[in-house]
Amino acid sequence: MTIHRRVLVLGGARSGKSRTALRLAESTSPERTYIATAQAFDDEMRERIDRHRAERDGSWQTVDAPLDLVEAVQAQVAPRHAVLVDCLTLWLSNLMLEGRDPGREAGRLVQAVQDARGPLILVTNEVGQGIVPPTPLGRAFRDEQGRLNQRVAEACDAVVLVAAGCPILVKPSPPLRLHLE
Repeated sequence: MTIHRRVLVLGGARSGKSRTALRLAESTSPERTYIATAQAFDDEMRERIDRHRAERDGSWQTVDAPLDLVEAVQAQVAPRHAVLVDCLTLWLSNLMLEGRDPGREAGRLVQAVQDARGPLILVTNEVGQGIVPPTPLGRAFRDEQGRLNQRVAEACDAVVLVAAGCPILVKPSPPLRLHLE
């Protein structure tokens, strides 16, 4: 059996990616930290955050890191201690709205992922399969999210795509070979 230390879980909105990541972390270690990147700017977002909290039992430690995710990951990741980051999409949105350089911050995160010496699970949205956003900011966000997902996926040992609540292992995958005649 292959053990993966760093796992990226991605999927569309309401695909079940957070629940999948939560179950994976709970099956990994009784010592767990949930790093939350959401910010409650309105009632609807507060309700979403409350629903996510309700899914976790009292064994979870929660760290809020809407902007300083890299530092939170570095501080929390340890052997035999599962860390779940939910989610990279909100973190990237927070960075862009604060005027931070997403490419630089992504590089710092990738290094933290590569340096992780304990189980680390990261949740992100797959945003590139929908419609083209009508605004320049929306298109810039979609492009940055795609680049971030690629970079983090490369740094992870495993990538799981969740569709309709069903986890699908994307990485590692068997080599693709074409038959040439």
